[in-house]
Amino acid sequence: MLGAFKVFSVRREMLRSPRTNLPHPFYVLDCPDWVNMVALTDRNEVVLVRQFRAGTRSVTLEIPGGGVEAHDGSALVAARRELREETGHVARSWRRLGVVQPNPAIQPNRCTTYLARGCRPVGDLIPDAGEDLAVELVPLARIPDLIRRGRITHSLVIAAFHFLSLAR
Repeated sequence: MLGAFKVFSVRREMLRSPRTNLPHPFYVLDCPDWVNMVALTDRNEVVLVRQFRAGTRSVTLEIPGGGVEAHDGSALVAARRELREETGHVARSWRRLGVVQPNPAIQPNRCTTYLARGCRPVGDLIPDAGEDLAVELVPLARIPDLIRRGRITHSLVIAAFHFLSLAR
């Protein structure tokens, strides 16, 4: 292991090319699995979060999500926890929409997307120490335009809305 940090660790591996059978060094970012959710209210509004992202040094508009922690036991439990922590909402029903590999070139983890229906606020947000979150309700019909206009740019969020479009 080359380094261990709060959200990932880095390791170097020698792997053989399937084409040449020659060994090559690869660097892998080990991350926990992730979850995200398209959270809908009974009025068909999407529960979104605005949050600061250090990688782009900008505030982004995203769906709620986060890492699956060891104590969660499952991706669904993590999704329920993340929805409550990041938005103060709970959902009446849950459905798995799909799974993606965020970056298979360097990461072995997966991101599971859920549809959370019947969302309603039940309390204050419970952000992690470094999170700066604001909840925003947006009609589902506006989402394609927000993506088209570059207001929603996070690739995992766009993949989640694609999964939603396939489920209808």
